[in-house]
Amino acid sequence: MARRVFYSFHYDRDNWRASTVRNIGTVEGNRPATDNDWETIKRGGDTAIKRWIAGQMKYRSCTVVLVGTHTAGRKWINYEIVKSWDDGMGVVGIHIHGLKNADGKVSTKGANPFTSITHGKTGKKLSSIVKCYNPSGSNSQERYDWISTYLADAIEEAIEIRNDN
Repeated sequence: MARRVFYSFHYDRDNWRASTVRNIGTVEGNRPATDNDWETIKRGGDTAIKRWIAGQMKYRSCTVVLVGTHTAGRKWINYEIVKSWDDGMGVVGIHIHGLKNADGKVSTKGANPFTSITHGKTGKKLSSIVKCYNPSGSNSQERYDWISTYLADAIEEAIEIRNDN
């Protein structure tokens, strides 16, 4: 049975790449908000956004952060990472800069989003606990193949890591 996961990503920049990963089919992912839905949610302010995120995370066992060029440090991605961890979910990062976007272009590698988040009372950087993978391959197809092959394993490992911490 496929795991149910929550995908966290920079919508404006990485929606196409995220859709590519979500369509791999090895795990069951959440349906992202459409542009119109997201605008409606945002008009409700931070409380509405938090409520929407909580609803999307419900019954999920892991958050997969799809890391693009501008993912690290974004307010709502950081919120999703912290909420996932605090709720006992596995958390894992997958760099997606090497996948083609809608225009057939790849982008530059972004920073690890877990380096700016500390782990609860320990004060350790979450990056010392949570893994952030950079798929191997020299082109978009090879990186896609890596993600397709290893995504389910990365999710299982993330859940194990969370259970141990």
